[in-house]
Amino acid sequence: MNYTENDIRNIVAEQRKFFRTGTTLPVKWRIQQLKKLKTAVIAHETELEDALSEDLGRSRVEAYLCDIGPIITEVNEMIHGLRHWARPERHYSGFMCFPSMITKVYKMPYGVSLVISPFNFPVLLTIGVVAAAMAGGNTVVIKSSSKSAACTKVLKKFFAEVFPPEYVTLIDGGHDIADMCLAQRFDKIFYTGSPSVGKHVLAEAAKNLIPVALELGGETGNWCVVRKDADLKDTARKIAFFKLCNAGQICININQIAVAEEVAKPFIEELKKAFVTQIGEQAIDNPEYPKLITDGAYEKCANLANEYRDRIVFGGVGNKETRRYAPTLIYPVDINEHIVQHELFCSLLPIVPYKDTEVDVLMETIADREHPLAMYLFTKNMRWANRVMQTQQYGGGCINEVCIHMMVKGVPFNGTGHSGMGAYHGEWGFREFTHPQTVLKGKTRFNLPLREHPYGGEMEMKKLKFLRIFER
Repeated sequence: MNYTENDIRNIVAEQRKFFRTGTTLPVKWRIQQLKKLKTAVIAHETELEDALSEDLGRSRVEAYLCDIGPIITEVNEMIHGLRHWARPERHYSGFMCFPSMITKVYKMPYGVSLVISPFNFPVLLTIGVVAAAMAGGNTVVIKSSSKSAACTKVLKKFFAEVFPPEYVTLIDGGHDIADMCLAQRFDKIFYTGSPSVGKHVLAEAAKNLIPVALELGGETGNWCVVRKDADLKDTARKIAFFKLCNAGQICININQIAVAEEVAKPFIEELKKAFVTQIGEQAIDNPEYPKLITDGAYEKCANLANEYRDRIVFGGVGNKETRRYAPTLIYPVDINEHIVQHELFCSLLPIVPYKDTEVDVLMETIADREHPLAMYLFTKNMRWANRVMQTQQYGGGCINEVCIHMMVKGVPFNGTGHSGMGAYHGEWGFREFTHPQTVLKGKTRFNLPLREHPYGGEMEMKKLKFLRIFER
């Protein structure tokens, strides 16, 4: 469908009309919708996995591991926890409010929300965010990525079958359609994608003072630091798995590795062996290996690899027809080279050597750059690792592990600064899509005149005496 601005305005108007009926407010009704969503995901599992294969070359196992399974897990968490999360909080008002001693905080949905989803996880980062908006009691307009066309087509049909358009509707199209959406007066916007587009979303939202959550990849990429005391075989195995996943097109993926030069060569050998063990000698011929999303993404990856051709120690080959580019190790790379100054979002993996005794200088350099979405440390020195994790600024991360921090129930996920704002997953997603409203219930009897004039004369000292007692 070719949408006009008037079409989108009408969609938003219909959703606002539906929201104001109060239908989405009862928690019981929201849980029913989440159950319908879960049932539909399970029923359409094969269709969704086929679309992920067409767009990104995902195998069925990877599609379930990274998209379908996490959606089911998270929706289950919402179904089981929503009654507790949505319960109004009861607070003691304090003596200054006497005799009105009870105040409540209600978790009110924002209203009509806009979810702009990305191409790299077009199922998870659409349905997962929509579930959070639904749990919060909102209606949802989805603008899905035009790059992942097969997934967008399936998702449009999926939502149309499960929910009425005045509750949830998906709009397809390119950047022009996204801008038409951003021109509308939504009540909440959730965008997942690049920092550059995130700035545009934030600027457009500011015109209507719309609250925004941004999940971004990080301007200068996510660092993985390997110290000389790390278990190199275990480290290599985990890094190889993660870099193969979705061909590196993951917002929390490792953008570059800093490895202690004392162990750089044996580490690289272990990393090569891990890649071969997991994907074979010729990754680009393995049907399990995902592909880059567009011809443009492939060309960008291949051109950057060619620029560093003389330092490629593993990989460096691709197939333009299938858009598969092999996992590629580039070594050595200086920490100030441009390849480690921006998010790569592909299968290239620059390796930066450093002296282990100067690891704190390395961490200062990383801290001076834009905040990453993820940080990964591999070391046996837990004292150092814990100190780093508690002093650096980043979205989330792991010590001696990769990526699975985002799979933990009950914890938030997102970045800070150039890697995002806001948080979601489970209860945190519910919070992101609700506004806490404080309501004090007043009394009509026994009200004290402390706050009322006169403030001077003989009443001055008496009122000040009581105010100082009550405000302690």
